[in-house]
Amino acid sequence: MTHRLEDIIALFDGLFEETYRTRLVRGGDEPLYLPADAESPWHRVIFARGFFTSALHEISHWCIAGARRRELEDYGYWYLPDGRDARQQRDFEAVEVAPQALELLFSRACGLRFHVSVDNLDGDAEVDRDAFHAKVEARAWRYLSEGLPLRAEALRTALATFYRDGAALDEALAAGRDRLQVEPA
Repeated sequence: MTHRLEDIIALFDGLFEETYRTRLVRGGDEPLYLPADAESPWHRVIFARGFFTSALHEISHWCIAGARRRELEDYGYWYLPDGRDARQQRDFEAVEVAPQALELLFSRACGLRFHVSVDNLDGDAEVDRDAFHAKVEARAWRYLSEGLPLRAEALRTALATFYRDGAALDEALAAGRDRLQVEPA
């Protein structure tokens, strides 16, 4: 199965460009979320280096962010780069469980293997990748049993319809739109 960037961009934009004024954008070395501004009437979910999995990960953060956070660059969150100490790594993992759980569900909808990211290759902290992966899996199951955020469910449906079911792009978008309800501002 081929996972083309044009397809994930078309699915995301087809679902959210009009309803949320948001586009998925291929970026450079670092991912970033930019709200609409003088340079662009669109909010932009920018994923790194043209990696399909980076797109899924950045989309998962967007699907969790509420309306107020989506008005702030990078949702107003902090990010400490690679090289975190043990406390900083625990904090990082605590905030990454939910988005990585959505990323896992998106990956499965696309037929891709999911790889948990602890994102601290140069840090001093010992990282228990298996324990973190178990937390991500548990959160994914909780999402499945309790329900995904509306935008996440719409995208997961569109991804599964397109990749798993082999439907055309317009059919996948229709399936996703059936799940999408505009959240109150």
